[in-house]
Amino acid sequence: MTPSPIPPLPPLLPALEIETGPSPTASVIWLHGLGADGHDFAPVVPELRLPPGTPTRFIFPHAPEIPVTLNVGQVMPAWFDLYSFDFDAPEDVAGIARSQTAIERLIAREESRGIPSNRIVLAGFSQGGALAVYTALRHAKPLAGAMLLSTWLPLARTLSTEASPANRGAPVFIAHGRQDEMVPIAYAEASRDALRLAGYAVEWREYDVAHSVSSDEIDDIGDWLRRIL
Repeated sequence: MTPSPIPPLPPLLPALEIETGPSPTASVIWLHGLGADGHDFAPVVPELRLPPGTPTRFIFPHAPEIPVTLNVGQVMPAWFDLYSFDFDAPEDVAGIARSQTAIERLIAREESRGIPSNRIVLAGFSQGGALAVYTALRHAKPLAGAMLLSTWLPLARTLSTEASPANRGAPVFIAHGRQDEMVPIAYAEASRDALRLAGYAVEWREYDVAHSVSSDEIDDIGDWLRRIL
């Protein structure tokens, strides 16, 4: 049986937006994990304690619903297809590129609203974090940084030829749970080491949690955002 074709993405992904103050001067585009939606991390925003002097727009886009091979073809919100959680498994190259284009459109929309690219952070949890780092390191203009939570570096083998010189110096924040059984911490450690070997400035944090975000992690995220913004 031939799988149903995946419909084209809309011109701009639907998203939840939260502004910490009037006339934002920075933006954080935060991508949710597999099966979730843009509401997943919205409650975190007040807990980050960003200063009033740095009004920030948080954008939480909703992934399209597609069949996911790993989940026996079940249709759910996903940024790209997943064939396996094995680190060396084949990857959905076309799906990742398709969603990369959608995130690039969100970046361009923020620039059209007056936010320069170097004031835009790409962030994400799990599958969303994989798409965030993939897009950030290939983006043609300098970004403020990439924040990766409980995730991995996708298509690592193509980074050396596809990386954008504009973001060679972009700060990268990686946080992971030591008890994560969904995305084992070894995957994140391998991703961290690959990025450092490629010359990226990686800030690493690990916590005694599973595939989730802890209160200590939220504090560290807020600290990192305050420093880079």
